[in-house]
Amino acid sequence: MPQSSLRRADRVSVILERVSREGSVDAGALAEEFQVSPATIRRDLQMLEDQKLLARTHGGATAVDVAYELPVRYRVGHRREEKTLIAKRAAELLPYGPLTLGLSGGTTTHMLARLLAERVDLTVVTNALNIAAELALRPRLKLIMTGGVSRTQSYELVGPIAEQALAGLNMEIAVVGVDGISAQGGLTTHDEIEAHTDAAMIHRADKVMVVADGSKVGRKCLARICGLNDAKVLLVTDGTANPAEVMNIQRAGTDVVVVRP
Repeated sequence: MPQSSLRRADRVSVILERVSREGSVDAGALAEEFQVSPATIRRDLQMLEDQKLLARTHGGATAVDVAYELPVRYRVGHRREEKTLIAKRAAELLPYGPLTLGLSGGTTTHMLARLLAERVDLTVVTNALNIAAELALRPRLKLIMTGGVSRTQSYELVGPIAEQALAGLNMEIAVVGVDGISAQGGLTTHDEIEAHTDAAMIHRADKVMVVADGSKVGRKCLARICGLNDAKVLLVTDGTANPAEVMNIQRAGTDVVVVRP
């Protein structure tokens, strides 16, 4: 997509991703790249500073934390094509007929939920508010939602209440979104409470499908969800994933499906 055609939500998503990766951005360079006025970029940066997602400087902005988590509303447009491919392949890999499926929060799992909305004989267990809202009015599937404390960053319900609900349920497959997956670090995310809740879902599932775009393959974040050997894991990722990291994950005993356009 040409940078000049980016909507504001997509534009600030790019800005946040770049600040996270490079540590700082230059307002003038951003205005030229996005083909918008410097005043527009200043408003974008001010909005993000008000949300404590970056710190404005003279002429640009810097990161407030080297590993902060982008709010899910800004992740929707990020790597959309790759996530769409992954979601479609994940839907194809799920067995037909009666199925009890766990869905954790995340932009790719949300895309998957939309693809599954018309299925019959499907029971979905989720702790994600946006996924529940997507499926709540679908009469042909059964929706089970955990309680818990809402995380603004991910729209997920987490903590002991969610984990207690999950402890009483059995799922054939859990589809889990992560912020990082690697042979050494296993499945990881930014928040330790969310990691504990995701682990509770994984432990109640017979099989686990991890949906992660290529930028997350090889990455190790703060909080460990589980190791690759702690569950029967299948990773579905895209062709932008580092081939060496994919090979390391396969050598650790995890099956990997790489989707391409």
